[in-house]
Amino acid sequence: MSLLKMAGEIFMSQLGGQAEGLNLDAVMKGLQQLLPTEGGDIDIAALVAKFTGSGGGLAAMASSWLGDGGNQSFSASDLLGLLGQDKVSQFADQVGVDTDTAASGLSDMIPQLIDKSSSGGDLLAGMTGDGAASLLNKFF
Repeated sequence: MSLLKMAGEIFMSQLGGQAEGLNLDAVMKGLQQLLPTEGGDIDIAALVAKFTGSGGGLAAMASSWLGDGGNQSFSASDLLGLLGQDKVSQFADQVGVDTDTAASGLSDMIPQLIDKSSSGGDLLAGMTGDGAASLLNKFF
């Protein structure tokens, strides 16, 4: 399964009843425009690098998601600060939910996606583009 499809399914599952009537293809297209991509799929290393590049608490959060222990929470306000209110609003409009719902769903989805794409602090093989995993590992 592609990371994009996995992300779309996780996002929709996080919305629960609010996901009723949403289209997975529209969610996937919106995620493709919102998150870093490579070859049409989510570039998980570039996504994690957004956290590590911002420094402070966000880098520690991303580290917890990559590891095998518990995952630190990621708030909707943290998400809006990282990705930008305008981009999240555009995503929300594209998929058919309000901005707060989109931010909440994304802030739940991103840690799960990174967690499912990693083990022991390293990204799993095949989850990133050429050399991206080795570049990412330099951050931690």
